[in-house]
Amino acid sequence: MKLELCDIQKSFGEKQVLQGVSFTAQSGQAFGLLGRNGAGKTTSIRILMDVFPPDSGAVHVDGQPIDYKKMKIGYLPEERGLYPKKLIIDQLVYFALLKGMRQKAAVAAVDYWLERLDMTEYRNRRLDTLSKGNQQKIQLITALAHDPHIVILDEPFSGLDPVNAILLKDVVKEQVAKGKIVLFSSHQMHYIEEFCENIAILRDGRVTLTGSLHDIKRGYVRDRLVVYTEAPGVIRQDFGERCSVLADGGLMIQLEDPGEKQVMMRRLVETYEIDGMQIYEPSLNDIFVQYAGDADQKGGR
Repeated sequence: MKLELCDIQKSFGEKQVLQGVSFTAQSGQAFGLLGRNGAGKTTSIRILMDVFPPDSGAVHVDGQPIDYKKMKIGYLPEERGLYPKKLIIDQLVYFALLKGMRQKAAVAAVDYWLERLDMTEYRNRRLDTLSKGNQQKIQLITALAHDPHIVILDEPFSGLDPVNAILLKDVVKEQVAKGKIVLFSSHQMHYIEEFCENIAILRDGRVTLTGSLHDIKRGYVRDRLVVYTEAPGVIRQDFGERCSVLADGGLMIQLEDPGEKQVMMRRLVETYEIDGMQIYEPSLNDIFVQYAGDADQKGGR
C-alpha cells in the first residue's frame, strides 16, 4: 500500500499554511514527518485524516483518491483528548464503536491492548487517577484498537519512562511488521532515526527535503573522520583548527579533500593510539536544523 499527499495547498483566511506539500509513505515502513512548530505538520495530518479538505491537491492510496469509508486510520494526538472523569474501559470501547467496531469485538480488542500495554489493572479506573505516562498509553489504545491501516503517532513517546518507551517501541515495530503505514511526527530525532526509513521535513508549509534517510545521509560530502583515543591532546595539537571535540568525547577531523580518507585513516592508526575510527555522518538532528531552520540560515549539502 502506498499513501501519497499530492501537491496539497491549504489556506486559512489570508494565511497560506500549506504550499504544495507532497510526500509518499509505504506500508510496512515508518515515515517521519518533521518540522518546527507552525511548519504545517498538523494541518497536513488533519487533511490526511479528512478533518477538513485541502484547497487543492489530493490524498491518494495506491494511485487512487483515498476512500475514507474503507481506509481505517488510527491517530495518537500530541494533546490528550480523552475524558478524565470517565472510566477507562467505557471510553475506550466508546471510541472503538465510533470507529465502526461491534460491541463484543470492541471490548475484546480493548482488553487485548490493555493487557499488551500492562494496563489491565486500570481497566475500571478513571483516567485522571493515572500518571501522565499511563494516560499516554491509554490514548494509544484509541489509535490501535480498531486495527487501522494507517497509524499516525504525534509525539508518541511524550511522558513515557524508559521502560514504557521500550514497550511502545515494540508495539510500533509490530505495527510496521503487520504491513501498516506508520507515520511519525516528533521532535525527538533519535526515535525518528531508529524507526523511520523515509522522512519529509517541512518549513513554512513547504517540503524542503524528502526521501530515504539513509540516502540523504550518504548524500553529504564524506570529508570528516571521527576518532576515539585515550590521548586526544596530541591529535588536537597536531591538527589544530581542523580538529574539534564531540559531545561523546570523540575527535572530529576535517579533511582537506574527501579523497584522502583512506590515507588519513592509515596515518592516524600508524601515528597515534587509536581506539576507534569512522567516517562522520550527519545526525538527523543536524539535517533537521539545516532544512527546518530559517530560510536564510539554510546551507547547501
